[in-house]
Amino acid sequence: MYTPDPDRYADMPYRRTGRSGLKLPALSLGLWHNFGPDRPAETQRAILRRAFDLGVTHFDLANNYGPPPGAAESALGDALKADFTHHRDELIVSTKAGYLMWPGPYGEWGSRKYLLSSLDQSLGRLGLDYVDIFYSHRPDPETPLEETMGALHSAVQQGKALYVGVSNYSAEQTREAARILAELGTPLLIHQPRYSMLDRSPEDEGLLDTLDELRVGSIAYSPLEQGLLTGRYLDGIPEDSRAASDSPFLSADTVTEELVGRLRTLNEIAASRGQSLAQLALAWVLRGGRVTSALIGASSPRQLEDSVAAIGNLEFGEDELARIDEVVKQ
Repeated sequence: MYTPDPDRYADMPYRRTGRSGLKLPALSLGLWHNFGPDRPAETQRAILRRAFDLGVTHFDLANNYGPPPGAAESALGDALKADFTHHRDELIVSTKAGYLMWPGPYGEWGSRKYLLSSLDQSLGRLGLDYVDIFYSHRPDPETPLEETMGALHSAVQQGKALYVGVSNYSAEQTREAARILAELGTPLLIHQPRYSMLDRSPEDEGLLDTLDELRVGSIAYSPLEQGLLTGRYLDGIPEDSRAASDSPFLSADTVTEELVGRLRTLNEIAASRGQSLAQLALAWVLRGGRVTSALIGASSPRQLEDSVAAIGNLEFGEDELARIDEVVKQ
C-alpha cells in the first residue's frame, strides 16, 4: 500500500494562480505522453507516486491524451483508485476538450454539446465526481465564444469543475473569453500556452502581458520543446528519440546542425549554473514568477526527479538571461 512521503511539501514552491485562491506547484505533471496501454501500468503508477512525494500535486490531462484517446485519463483513474483515494483533496486534476475525440460533428471543437459530453466521459474514465480545472483546449472559429465559455460556466455550476481555463487562445481571444466568463460569474483561472526558451510566442504576441493585466494564471506546456531542451540531442538525433520516429510533434528536419550547436551552448550555460539543460529550460520558464507553473512529462521516476531538481535554482542574473537570448535568437 502506498504511503506518501510525510515531507512532500517541504521543498516544492507553490504559486498563486492569478488572483484566485488556488496555488499550483511550480512544476506540474503532464500526462500527454507516457500514459497509455503501451507503457507498463506499474511504471505509470510509480511516476505518479514519486511526483506526489516530491510535492507535484497537479496532474494535467486532456480527453484525447493516450494513445488511444482517453487512455491517459483511464490510467490516472486507476492510479487514483489504487494509491490516492485518501488524498484526493491534496490533488489538482485538470482535463481539457477541444481536439478530435470521437467521429461525427459533435466530437471536437467548442460547442456546448461536445464540451459537456466530453467532460462527462472524462469524469467516468477518471472515476471522479469533479475535476479541479476544465479547459477549452483550443478556440473554435465557427462556434460563438459565448457558447464555449457558457459551457465552461455550466460545468462549474453543475459541480463538475471547480475552475475553468483556456489553452492555445491568442491574447485577444483570451481577453474576450475572460470578459464573457466574468459576466457569467465564473472567472477565467488560467491559460495554458506553449512556451519555452525556443518558443517565445507568448511573449512576442502579448499573451503574457494580457494575462498579467487580467490577473489570470499561466501554465506552460512543452517547456522542454518536445525533448529538444534536454541532453538527448546534443550529439544529433538518437535512434530511439521522438525526432527519429513518426511523431507529428517533432521532425528530424527540425534538428539541424545549427540548432544542435545552440543546444550545446545552452548546455554549457546550464553546466555553469550546476544544472542540466532540462533544468535550465524549466528554470527559465519559471523565472521571475510570471508563469504560475510549468508542465513536465516523465517516462520514469528518475527522469521526473531530474526535472523537479530545477526548483533548486530558479534565479537568473541579467548576464545569464542576456546570454541565453543571444544564443537562442542568433
